[in-house]
Amino acid sequence: MRVVSLVPSLTLTLFDLGLDATSIVGRTPWCIHPKDQVGNVPVVGGTKTPTRSKIISAQPDLVVLDRDENPKAIYEWCQEQGFATFVCHVKHPRDVPSMLRELSVAVRCEARGESMARELEETLASLPSSGHEKALPIIWHEPLMAANATTYAGGMISCMGFDVVNIDPEGNGYPELTPAVLNQHGIRHLFFSSEPYEFNRQEGEHVADAVEAIGGKRPLVHLIDGEALTWMGSHTNEGLKHLLNARTQLGL
Repeated sequence: MRVVSLVPSLTLTLFDLGLDATSIVGRTPWCIHPKDQVGNVPVVGGTKTPTRSKIISAQPDLVVLDRDENPKAIYEWCQEQGFATFVCHVKHPRDVPSMLRELSVAVRCEARGESMARELEETLASLPSSGHEKALPIIWHEPLMAANATTYAGGMISCMGFDVVNIDPEGNGYPELTPAVLNQHGIRHLFFSSEPYEFNRQEGEHVADAVEAIGGKRPLVHLIDGEALTWMGSHTNEGLKHLLNARTQLGL
């Protein structure tokens, strides 16, 4: 089987399912894991603008896509070319076990996929109950942007036992923020991610300063690993464990 993956976290998942560089024949430059193997896979372009001629040259039996990461036009082009596709549409960590099973069937690695799915289900079953302290994962700077409760990143924070707020229910899931909005929604915890923008503590504290400056209660600032927050698939289980450990270390 020849697979082109246009989703970094699913490229890692394909390797974890047991495929290697002889069967994964195309990736994006952001597909950086597993570091000791992914360098042998040719780059076919980015998640938004892959080079279509390179995908054709790869002669894939399957193109792996994500509904949020990859444009609909790329999916439609794959259909026009006659390439089979696997389209991921995960909105919460609880969606991942079924996705792992479906992807493993698509690449003929069912046994490994079932094992990974069951292991993740055990972790999900052990999570703390949702708390009442409101929180948001912050993913971008200038403009300041968060991931809503309806996104995978928001779901990962909710799995830590926080109440992730849905700032803009009618939006795309990634609202822009102001100090006034944070104050209005009573956000107590701000989790600043290391990707796609790598926040430092000074930038996080500056946001907290701004909320306090308008008379709001100062939110608590936390820096977290962006891969733990957003890499879905085989990394979900490790990401959940990492975030839960980070919560313990923070004394929360």
